[in-house]
Amino acid sequence: MESMKPEPTPAAHPAAILAIILVSYFMILLDNSVIFTALPSLEAELHLSTGELAWVQDAYTLVFGGLLLLGARAGDLLGRRRVFVFGLVVFSLASLLIGLAPDGWWAITGRAVQGIGAAIVAPASLSLLTASFPEGRERTRAVALYGATAGIGASLGLVIGGALAHWISWRAGFFVNVPIGAAMIALAPKVLPETGRSRGRFDVFGALGATLGVGALVFGIIHTTEAGWNSPVTLTTVSTGVVLLILFVLIERKAAQPIMPLRLFASRRRTGAYLARFLYLGAMIAFFFFTTQFLQEVLGFNPLPAGMGFLPMTAVNFAVAMSIPRILRNIPGSLALVAGVLITLAGMIWLSQAGVGTDYTLGVALPMVLIGTGQGLAFAPLTSFGITGAPADDAGAASGLVNTFHQVGTCLGLGIAVAAAATVPTTGTAAVDMAAQVGVALTTGSVLLLLALIVTIILILPADFAARKRTPRTAAPTPETAHAR
Repeated sequence: MESMKPEPTPAAHPAAILAIILVSYFMILLDNSVIFTALPSLEAELHLSTGELAWVQDAYTLVFGGLLLLGARAGDLLGRRRVFVFGLVVFSLASLLIGLAPDGWWAITGRAVQGIGAAIVAPASLSLLTASFPEGRERTRAVALYGATAGIGASLGLVIGGALAHWISWRAGFFVNVPIGAAMIALAPKVLPETGRSRGRFDVFGALGATLGVGALVFGIIHTTEAGWNSPVTLTTVSTGVVLLILFVLIERKAAQPIMPLRLFASRRRTGAYLARFLYLGAMIAFFFFTTQFLQEVLGFNPLPAGMGFLPMTAVNFAVAMSIPRILRNIPGSLALVAGVLITLAGMIWLSQAGVGTDYTLGVALPMVLIGTGQGLAFAPLTSFGITGAPADDAGAASGLVNTFHQVGTCLGLGIAVAAAATVPTTGTAAVDMAAQVGVALTTGSVLLLLALIVTIILILPADFAARKRTPRTAAPTPETAHAR
């Protein structure tokens, strides 16, 4: 594919560009979790059934995950700034409609439309970042902050969602996006550089295969929370998704201008980063989903204290994430990633032991400190290694894959954790049953983290050290200056 633009040049307004990208990305990540602590209020006001309540979250995740590669390719062909602004418009309008929802179907539909906007904004934001900051220290810092936003957005969403639901309404969590989105829509055309349009055709069959395959897989995973893994609907949709994704790979092997260039997987670091992100996010969604329930149904917290209960993790996550650019100047990104996954694993195992009589400080807050530290260390390298060495024309596809593995990992992790928790026999005591389910779910999350650690050690660590040996001594060895071979 021939690009109309050369390699990235130094950004004219780097601080403003970074602020717009990070605020926009933070906004869409916030809505992944802001709903969790507000679910009881939303359920009561809109008179939702258990299934309808699940779809308020799942409609967003399904569409977000299914359209990510399509959104990334649209940015390559139509111009990333143009597509980024359009995605913000869709997301902001959908947020307004959700806040005004008079009934459950309206809220669920609005969340699906919100997912369309998020699937456009997420890959465009990361590819705009790589287009605006040439490789080196500035891009390393920008990508580190982008990765930190991914970690902080989810945990802070629980705090903000709980506070808004307690003091105002669950609707406020969506209304707050409207002025933020409007400000970003107004500023983006003035500040962000346009990347131009790549010359080429749209890979229609690849786009359909990716969208329908990921969508079917995600739908099947989501359906397990209602009907389990043995349900005919679950088996049919998951099988269909797998078949479509296999066909998608075969299509991409022969496509002249593929929506997902398979050459991106030639790098062991990039491939490892995608797989590790998939597993890590699967563990994290289990943590967020079940720890929220543990705080409210076992320890008796209402939405506001439950949201505030995540502050130890959020504060430490933020502090470590702000230090990560300096950390990555002193140690290889692969070592920071190994340390981050290992520390997260230790915190998850500790938290999985919590029960009915657990003291919050010792049994919940301290494990959260470890999990927050691990997240702060892990997210920046996971993001950086997912785009390292990708050619300029493949920046959108690489960004789309980072976010696709993020979202599909989230869906799969939640489905597995919920299915595992459902195997716990009931005792008739709600708090005891919930504590046991949380313990099993977090143990499942620990297994996913262990797999992420193995992937990191086998794929990313040796490839990173090999690449660093090939890097000229005059250049500062960072995750961004070492190209994958």
